[in-house]
Amino acid sequence: MPASPSSSAQEARLAVAARLREIMQDAGLTGQQLATRCGWNGAKTSRIVNAKTPPSDADIRAWCRACDADGQADDLIAANRAVDSMYVEWRRLTRTGLRRLQESAAPLYERTRNFRSYSSRVVPGVLQTEAYATALLNTVADFRNTPNDVADAVKARLARSRVIRTGHHRFAILVEESVLYYRLGTTDTMAEQLHHLLEVMALPALSLGVIPFTAQRTMWPVETFNIFDDAEAGVELLSAQVTVTTPSEIALYTQAFDRLRVFAVYGAQARELISRAAASLG
Repeated sequence: MPASPSSSAQEARLAVAARLREIMQDAGLTGQQLATRCGWNGAKTSRIVNAKTPPSDADIRAWCRACDADGQADDLIAANRAVDSMYVEWRRLTRTGLRRLQESAAPLYERTRNFRSYSSRVVPGVLQTEAYATALLNTVADFRNTPNDVADAVKARLARSRVIRTGHHRFAILVEESVLYYRLGTTDTMAEQLHHLLEVMALPALSLGVIPFTAQRTMWPVETFNIFDDAEAGVELLSAQVTVTTPSEIALYTQAFDRLRVFAVYGAQARELISRAAASLG
């Protein structure tokens, strides 16, 4: 696995900073001379070229103008905006509530044909019941102190989850056995959720594997991640949502998924583990 799930974003930030440095050097300017032309403090130039401070659109235009390189501004602005979408703090994503976040992901789910998901914490969203999703999103709204639009967010999540029953999608989903025991909501909520997992296992588009507590592992439990075709991966951190688009890094998540799936049990064995967890509810 990569040293940090945000490494793709950091690499992209460094690439933008390096290109701005090259433009400045090609113009024969020092950092202080560029700062003077742009009308800002020299320390700001240093922070930008060292990727300590992300430049704004206006900063990039001023930079390119100062270096007589206006023609490069639009491409740099596009690259810089792409970085912003790679590592986004949850507080930014959820500042207006949770519904919009659920809806914004729907197009990605619709266009993905080969969906791979690993979860070490909660039942993956496409497999959640209404009650379980409500319990989970209520805890999210409370912890992140977001506007409480949980009811609308749950509706949006359930609408997004219909892709598992429609179209030409294939879902390979892995969960750690611990996910079956982490209690969100009431006992009835958990019982319903576990029963739902037993039901959806019959769907032709779904392969659900459970990694037992007792599995002999050569890969440790890692953060929850989703792979959308071979185009991107989404990683869920406590503080942020990370979008991975670098091919070499997507390959690492694919490699991790392929290794983790070897530890999982499927079919009757997976059903036995789910039923055991349901029975533990009393």
